[in-house]
Amino acid sequence: MIHKEDCSDKDADNDLVKLSLKNQDYFYCLILRYEDKLLRYIRRISSSSREDAEDILQEVFISVYKNLNDFDNKLKFSSWIYRIAHNQTISHWRKIQSRPKTISGDNEDNNLFDFIAGDDDILKSLERKCSAEQIREIIFSLDDKYRDVLVLKFLEDKDYKEISDILKKPMGTVATLINRAKKKLLKSLKSRGFNNL
Repeated sequence: MIHKEDCSDKDADNDLVKLSLKNQDYFYCLILRYEDKLLRYIRRISSSSREDAEDILQEVFISVYKNLNDFDNKLKFSSWIYRIAHNQTISHWRKIQSRPKTISGDNEDNNLFDFIAGDDDILKSLERKCSAEQIREIIFSLDDKYRDVLVLKFLEDKDYKEISDILKKPMGTVATLINRAKKKLLKSLKSRGFNNL
């Protein structure tokens, strides 16, 4: 049996995958490494309750475990597991036949301000005029394709390559979506009375 202290941060994800394939107990290390990140990601893109997000997360880890043999060791494991989390979340939405209306309220989501404006003066102005909750509501009013890239890029700190792998879209498309998403977000903010941005 593997214990938390047996899961070294210095072990690369791909090494843990190899170890997990030889000894299933090492899968626990992958769970420890990704459970908090993926739970937060699921809540951000779905606004699920914590309980629903935990159910989705459980399905994610079941799917990862079942498909671990199919993981291509030349790829980045984090992109692969995020893609599975993304797909499981979308699948969950389809099952319940309704879309959530708001994003979960993590304090870290204030990072959204960082990309809306490139300079500090605009950022300070936006923070004074618009709450993080209002930003979250506006983001959730965007099309899925824009919300997904915003969350991955600016809340999950994924680079273009990882976003491309997770969403199965070319990097050029990802760049275009991020650019359009930022413009749509600013337009939405302005339409809600935040004119001096």
